[in-house]
Amino acid sequence: MLLTTRTTALARPCSCPLPLPCQCSYPALLVARVRATRVHLAGEPLLRNGHMLLASSIVAAALGAVFWVFATRWYSAETVGLSYAAVSAAGLLSALGRFNLSSVLVRFLPGAGRHTRRLVLRCYLASIVASGLAAILFLLLIPWLSPSLDSLRQPVMAVAFVVVTAGYSLFVLQDGALTGLRRTGWVLGENALFAVAKAGALAVCTVLAVGTGILVSWAAALLVTVLLTNIVLFRRAIPAHQRAAAATAPAPPRVARYAMADYLGNISGIAACSVVPLMVLAVLGAAQNAYYSLAWVIADSLYMAAYSMGSSLVVEAADRPERLSEHARRMLRHTGLLVLSAVVVIVAGAPWLLQLFGPGYAEHGTTVLRLMALSALPNVVLSMATDVARVRRSLGWMIGLQLVYAVLVIGLTAGLLPVLGLTGVGLAWLLAGTVLALPLLVALPRWLPSPDRRS
Repeated sequence: MLLTTRTTALARPCSCPLPLPCQCSYPALLVARVRATRVHLAGEPLLRNGHMLLASSIVAAALGAVFWVFATRWYSAETVGLSYAAVSAAGLLSALGRFNLSSVLVRFLPGAGRHTRRLVLRCYLASIVASGLAAILFLLLIPWLSPSLDSLRQPVMAVAFVVVTAGYSLFVLQDGALTGLRRTGWVLGENALFAVAKAGALAVCTVLAVGTGILVSWAAALLVTVLLTNIVLFRRAIPAHQRAAAATAPAPPRVARYAMADYLGNISGIAACSVVPLMVLAVLGAAQNAYYSLAWVIADSLYMAAYSMGSSLVVEAADRPERLSEHARRMLRHTGLLVLSAVVVIVAGAPWLLQLFGPGYAEHGTTVLRLMALSALPNVVLSMATDVARVRRSLGWMIGLQLVYAVLVIGLTAGLLPVLGLTGVGLAWLLAGTVLALPLLVALPRWLPSPDRRS
């Protein structure tokens, strides 16, 4: 079909005065290629949903970067550094409290049938209670755990911190629910809504001269996004999914053992992301933590690309486990090429990207951004191996890969940060990922045999 379209376009008479061959037919050829790609993806949920989740991550990262551009313009580097450390702490506590139940929803909602609503509500309840209690406990222990964040104990900041912690848990869980229900387009809209609401709330806080505006804007945006998204989720997506599976009436999914194993592995990975900024803050101070944090905001979008594509793999393989190797190998190649292209762009343009936040960010954050961008390449292999273990319920691999990775990142950061500064942090991420990814690539035929070999 594509060949026919190309031949027809090239043979069509042209009014261009230039001698043949001319370029007048190129737009038609481009349109034909785009249409063919759309038709292909329409019948391929593995890549279609993966691309939609990837687009959601890109939109969230881009709009999130805009938020921090505004924050760096309207607040000092010290305030930005302390606020990012507070957001990182809230992220860590949220991860502790939500038990990685978003992964449970991605893995089990495709086959939950008439038990879908009950599974989502149980995950919500457990997450809200646990993450809220974790935030309150952290506030009580701040003088011993992180004295530099003592400002969080002020009434307004304390309420905002608890709301951000519990609200972010729900935000991540609803992402998992929408992904498991194959409503990935809604994930894109939800992330865009959160980013826009967050920037708008920050602008209002700035006009009102709210010194704690960064954290308060996160809290306000999470409240709006969670409320609107769950209205749509429970009124449309869940009822439609339950009606579609009414005839099969599956048994309630047993998720407790899986959830605990996945939680133990995932919490170690999130701990690395959340603990490292606190280490930078303690050793180098708030200003240097701001430079690191904004570099991480950009590099994290590459990590989210692998996570997004892997989530689509888990959903499809949960329905068709016999095609796991085929889908996983395809997704590994596809994600690797996507991330490699983005890494080249970020490594080349790092100074100009950071210049958007101010000259100090470009001066101090360029090297660490380049190193963390490079670390996203081995992370593609690690992420894919973890997702394959999720589908197979290989609980030891799920825990082991993520735990060893976190220990390496935190341990290398502790050793390199005092000596090399922010460059040492970037090296820690790159070395930790490479040490694990290389053996996994060598052993790829064993843990992910090709379809031909399996047959």
